[in-house]
Amino acid sequence: MYRRSTPGNRPGQRTLSKRTALSALGGLITTVLLATAQSAGAAPAPVTPSDRDGMSRAFTRAAAEFEVPRDLLVAVGYGETHLDGHRGEPSQANGYGVMHLVSNPKSHTLEKAAELTGERSSELREDTAANIRGGAAVLRAYADGLGLDSGERRSIDEWYPVVARYGGAADIRTARLYADTVYTLLAQGIDADVPGGESVTVRPRAVEPERGAYAATGSDQRSAALSPDYPDAAWVPANSANYAAGRSASISSVVVHVTQGSYAGTISWFQNPSSQVSSHYVVRSSDGAITQMVRDSDTAYHARSANSSSLGIEHEGFINDPSWFTDSMYRSSAALTRYLCDRYGIPKDRAHIVGHAEVPGNDHTDPGPNWNWNYYMQLVGGSGGGGGSVQLSFPSYNTLRSGSTGAQVTAAQTLLNQQGHNVGTADGVFGTRTTSAVTSFQTARGLPADGVVGARTWTALLAAGTTSEVREGSTGAVVERLQRALTAALGRTVSIDGQFGPNTAQAVRDYQSGRGLTVDGIAGPATWSALQAGR
Repeated sequence: MYRRSTPGNRPGQRTLSKRTALSALGGLITTVLLATAQSAGAAPAPVTPSDRDGMSRAFTRAAAEFEVPRDLLVAVGYGETHLDGHRGEPSQANGYGVMHLVSNPKSHTLEKAAELTGERSSELREDTAANIRGGAAVLRAYADGLGLDSGERRSIDEWYPVVARYGGAADIRTARLYADTVYTLLAQGIDADVPGGESVTVRPRAVEPERGAYAATGSDQRSAALSPDYPDAAWVPANSANYAAGRSASISSVVVHVTQGSYAGTISWFQNPSSQVSSHYVVRSSDGAITQMVRDSDTAYHARSANSSSLGIEHEGFINDPSWFTDSMYRSSAALTRYLCDRYGIPKDRAHIVGHAEVPGNDHTDPGPNWNWNYYMQLVGGSGGGGGSVQLSFPSYNTLRSGSTGAQVTAAQTLLNQQGHNVGTADGVFGTRTTSAVTSFQTARGLPADGVVGARTWTALLAAGTTSEVREGSTGAVVERLQRALTAALGRTVSIDGQFGPNTAQAVRDYQSGRGLTVDGIAGPATWSALQAGR
């Protein structure tokens, strides 16, 4: 059974008691049992405010109203969002709510749902029960359009072409991938914890979907291409409007993204010429399957300033829901990243394997606080980017507080231990002992003792140590320490390479000017003192 737990930070939170494998272009779901049919249930009934407080009830009532199998409705929602409406915030494809009702130039299921249900678009975006009702209405409309009669509607297996259409993909292989995912969920079962302490379940069942026009043919199977650049990936090209042929710079980094949507939905979005976005690879949550969509030698539109010099890897899911980040996904993605680093000579460290949020000039926040960088980098097999086996160098330094996890927490813990403020084992988990150590360090440095590692505390931690004067032409570990501290203090990336060149000198001058120090571009006693005080 497919299990969605409440949010946590460890990989592999969801487990499968049985695994039905599908290829990235859609496999066959096989069974030796007959599929059980599900009746649509009671007569139509309107949704009232009193019904809007339970997701299970909302699914049951919407299924009955529109004569859509209840378990199918749940599986479609789970495949899209893990039953998380994300507070009405849009996905990458501008889809909303548990049922991912979409409003973009190529897909208008949100508007269709409003027309069919009489619900306002704002309600469909923000109210879970209304959103589920809207999804059921769209599915029923598609079923009517395909000619499903009342008897066929009672059989889940007959709904395969309807589900394939709901996914919104223009490419038949991607539509098949979307529908296969839903039917795999039905075969495996679902047990999802949702807000309010409620659990939404679907019992495992035997399925034999009637694929109709979506059935794979011999020519389909012969044309199912493998990735030209990574042997373990499938190849589904993005629309040519969403990337540029060739590159203007050599490949020097890997950028980690989170899709803010489903695997099949993301592939479909990158095939949509109006999206104007793409990435080189997309990784599926459930089993780590990978699809390549842009050749490594071409420029995907994924990270603005880093497009020309980076490779982008999208990971299925949403940044605020760690249940998407499975162990299978971490391991598969890390193997891909390791392969790309080896192939293109990219250092396996956090200065060159970065999150979208860490790329200068970007306003995205992925992969977010639930992405386990420490575990991921262990799987990649790279170094931490400074400070021995612990990574201290980052393109930017995030604010850390109780509950934070990951490589930056490990770095802060390591620095606190070095300064005599004991956190115990640097395990990457910001707990009560780390909070106490941060507060102790802040008090010792005359900083506000709030137990939060913000810019000032980061600056003081990173600058701690000897105060040797360094200037343009200096090299070594002390320059790296200076560059880290300046990155935190200035809130912008200062290249951390141990080489005191013109850029580092300018960063020192900028820091000195902003703190009322003598502006000479030399890190002497006064500049070090200010940095170590967290100014």
